[in-house]
Amino acid sequence: MASKKAGAAAVACAGLAGLGFVATPDSGNRRVPAADAAKASAKVAASPEAGSAFTVGAAAATAAGAVAASTRRKTRASRVGARAEVGPGEKVVGIDLGTTNSAVAAMEAGAPTIIPNAEGARTTPSVVAYSKSGELLVGQIAKRQAVVNPENTFYSVKRFVGRQPNEVGEELKEVSYKVDFEGQKVKIDCPVLSKKFAPEEVSAQVLRKLSGDAGTYLSATVQKAVVTVPAYFNDSQRQATKDAGKIAGLDVLRIVNEPTAASLAYGLEKANNETILVFDLGGGTFDVSVLEVGDGVCEVLATNGDTHLGGDDFDKVIVDWLAEDFQKTEGIDLLKDRQALQRLTEAAEKAKIELSGVQEAKISLPFITADATGPKHIEQSLSRAKFEQLASKLIARCRTPVENALKDSKISASEINEIVLVGGSTRIPSIQSLASELVGGKKPNQSVNPDEVVAVGAAVQAGVLAGDVKDIVLLDVTPLSLGVETLGGVATVLIPRNTTIPTKKTEVFSTATDSQPSVEIVVLQGERQFAKDNKILGTFRLDGVPPAPRGVPQIEVTFDIDANGILNVGAKDRGTGKEQTITIAGSSTLDKTDVDKMVQDAEANAAEDNKRKDAVETKNNAESLVYQTEKQLSDLGDKVPADLKASIDPKLQALKDKVAEAEPDTELLKTMTKDLQEELMKVGQAAYANTGAAAPEGAPEGAAGDAGAPPPGDAKGKDDVIDVDGQ
Repeated sequence: MASKKAGAAAVACAGLAGLGFVATPDSGNRRVPAADAAKASAKVAASPEAGSAFTVGAAAATAAGAVAASTRRKTRASRVGARAEVGPGEKVVGIDLGTTNSAVAAMEAGAPTIIPNAEGARTTPSVVAYSKSGELLVGQIAKRQAVVNPENTFYSVKRFVGRQPNEVGEELKEVSYKVDFEGQKVKIDCPVLSKKFAPEEVSAQVLRKLSGDAGTYLSATVQKAVVTVPAYFNDSQRQATKDAGKIAGLDVLRIVNEPTAASLAYGLEKANNETILVFDLGGGTFDVSVLEVGDGVCEVLATNGDTHLGGDDFDKVIVDWLAEDFQKTEGIDLLKDRQALQRLTEAAEKAKIELSGVQEAKISLPFITADATGPKHIEQSLSRAKFEQLASKLIARCRTPVENALKDSKISASEINEIVLVGGSTRIPSIQSLASELVGGKKPNQSVNPDEVVAVGAAVQAGVLAGDVKDIVLLDVTPLSLGVETLGGVATVLIPRNTTIPTKKTEVFSTATDSQPSVEIVVLQGERQFAKDNKILGTFRLDGVPPAPRGVPQIEVTFDIDANGILNVGAKDRGTGKEQTITIAGSSTLDKTDVDKMVQDAEANAAEDNKRKDAVETKNNAESLVYQTEKQLSDLGDKVPADLKASIDPKLQALKDKVAEAEPDTELLKTMTKDLQEELMKVGQAAYANTGAAAPEGAPEGAAGDAGAPPPGDAKGKDDVIDVDGQ
């Protein structure tokens, strides 16, 4: 497909107009008033000299007004921050779905609040496991058993979400579970279930737990959420995250970039405009965003990052150091032993965390492995200086994204008012020093909790969409350029990186050969000049182009990015009016059939999990009742009337036998438990009556009340009685 007289200058000019920049002969890329920007973009669209018939959509034209004074930025709040479809009383939560840890927050009494999980913690490990019996475990309970069950414990799955096999080579070496490929799709092997999961299915289990715990805390069913992703996530990864939400039973109202969410939390109370740099080093990704915040507006000026850099990589350098040293001394490669690798990883993470507060950490791993000579142990000391030496290349990799973000935003380091640290890995002293150095020595702002700030910001955006938060507007950008492949394998950009979203842009292309019957649209994302060097997001074909000389047909290609950063592409033959549209979903993501099936599987599994939980609780209640009944009958002895004894004994024995079964029928067990409870109540009442009648003169009324202790399930037990003398 060849661009119809498409000049790069015209493309660049129209694209930059969407950001409030205009490329003019005398000004270069300077900031201009919004009105002038709008005029310039209209001129490009109408100009015969431009040739490419490049038009700027309404959303992008609106975006042009977002870079002026805060009063003009505030005008856009009603449009960009519009309410989503949220019904009365519906709860919308903000979820930070992290590589290593996740968190959920919601607006409570007008303020964003972190919601503790069922275990009482404010963050939840992003770990999913299946026990030897096939039971699903999520969060801390899954992480605790990882050492003894490494092949069925899945962590850092976010690094595989939305990616193709050729993109995860390094990640495969860092996990103790098996990863397979089916065509261009990544699959996670679960031996205990003899099943393979898509990464989205595993992430969905984390989302399901977070939303479930939030529902319990809020006393409401949570079905809608704002979910955050790394700013440098591409289209496939964003779509895959939405799919994970759908599988978890969540309507993901908005996908928000993590640094942008952090800026929302930071800038919520800022009355004056500030230019801030968010330095977000999480468990698996690194993002940098330059933003203007204040007066209710958070506007992203530029973003950059590295989706292959995070806290996991810092753990890995310690793991490799320990394993290499052990192989030198003992001749055994611990990296080939899944259980040993899991123990090494946990010890490395612990040492890394300790070294943020002390100068030296002790690493002790007894019985790490064994050979013919006996068990082997690891006893090592790791100094902070040695750790910084091991991680020097990783620390250096943090420099380039910061420099690129500053360059793209046209902001100098001296113009940054604050640097905000996000992500647990920013607690590493050398990372803090680097961050400070990159902004001219300014001390990083540490007023926000780096583990929670992203979830808090997501909750603010959730509040905006639900109508609970007023006068807050978020202006985000697309992190990577988007375009199509044209004649000669050239990547022609339609939407440059750091364009404010949502946006819509159109360009007219033509055929490359005479009488060409169809046009293939290859959609690209990336910054390289040639198509082969960028990521192919998708391909589709527009057929039925009438025979004509090359360059005559007019094929109108439209790129439309929504507020989630997800792309829709359409092509239209102006001559015939024939159209073809697709929502881009790269080959690494799931199609609708896959997602629907996974939703059904997840719902079925959730029902099965609830059924299993009900069975366990019912059996526990029955066992407790058997014990209490036997104890009470023993304590009362001959005070139990013979007729009641004859009635209760067979029911007690029957329930005792049923509880002893491996898998008793739950409903039958409930019925038998209820029957025995009723009999026990009668025994208690009879004993109480007999004791009361025989009470010695002057004895307090109800002195023998102990005999009538309520059965299990009665809310008023002995512990609820207040001892007046003890007050």
